[in-house]
Amino acid sequence: MSELKPPSFVSAQMVADRAGVSRSAVSRTFTEGASVSEATRRKVMEAANALGYHVNHLARGLRERSNIVCLVVADMTTPIRARMVDILTRKLQASGKITMVINTETDTESVSAALRQTLNYRADATVVLSGTPPASLIETCIANGQQVVLINRDERLQGSSNLGVDNAMAGREALYLLRRAGCQRLGLITSNAGTASLVEREEVFVQAARDAGLNVTVTQAGPTSYQSGQEAARRVFGRSASPDGVFCVTDLLALGFMDVARQEFGLKVPDDLCVIGFDDIEQASWSSYQLTTFRQPLDPMADEVVDLLLQPERAVSERRLIEPIPIWRRSVRPASA
Repeated sequence: MSELKPPSFVSAQMVADRAGVSRSAVSRTFTEGASVSEATRRKVMEAANALGYHVNHLARGLRERSNIVCLVVADMTTPIRARMVDILTRKLQASGKITMVINTETDTESVSAALRQTLNYRADATVVLSGTPPASLIETCIANGQQVVLINRDERLQGSSNLGVDNAMAGREALYLLRRAGCQRLGLITSNAGTASLVEREEVFVQAARDAGLNVTVTQAGPTSYQSGQEAARRVFGRSASPDGVFCVTDLLALGFMDVARQEFGLKVPDDLCVIGFDDIEQASWSSYQLTTFRQPLDPMADEVVDLLLQPERAVSERRLIEPIPIWRRSVRPASA
């Protein structure tokens, strides 16, 4: 088996050759205030765009591999994302990698600009912890020599590795727990984020319920936040037919939903209402919630990311799923009376 060679970056010399100009002309084109004719600038920019060239902002003497790993992150303030960044940065740094965290908003333009920064700084690899960047931009990173690891995305991009949580397993298990508790009127609470993970949890839960002859009332409310869970509860319990068992696609939604159900509508959890979340954030275990949920396998996922970056020959485009861990607490009855 032949030895795998690391992909090379598009160099300034390659741009110069394509444009039919000197290497120094390329350098002047990308140096603010430098003297270069308009005709030369146009030829250089056309060649750069065609090749996917990005300026190296690091010192010219930098070795071929920078050892930099960029983490592209959205919604860093949410407990689950903050925990993932904490675990991943510590494990990467312990393995000798330099981590560059790019905190983005969830809009496509912001995330796209962040990924271009990883090209400018010649990062060896990018780990995408956001469902937002378009596949075309990730392919540009791959074409420029980066190793790319996608977390909780549903693409199968050649040259990238894709890790995810087995959301389908969680959706089926959530239905089982609610049915075992005797729940007959089921609800699902989600946000308008529309990420692949949230959509999969919703679709599997709803389909599993239909297969069991049960209907599910789906309520979507705002971003994936505690406040959206509160809003969803007010909508759900403001109607005549309300559920007695609910699957919230994240813990933050579940906590807001539970608080309004108990404090504003006088419901008892789990006597009147069973609630299940997903993520197992720290607050889920607090005595005021005791939320039954599914723990995201953050440590195993971070270990897998580090292994892939240290052994890039293992990278494959197939998606690897890691099962979440069911955590039973007191927000669901153990069995029907």
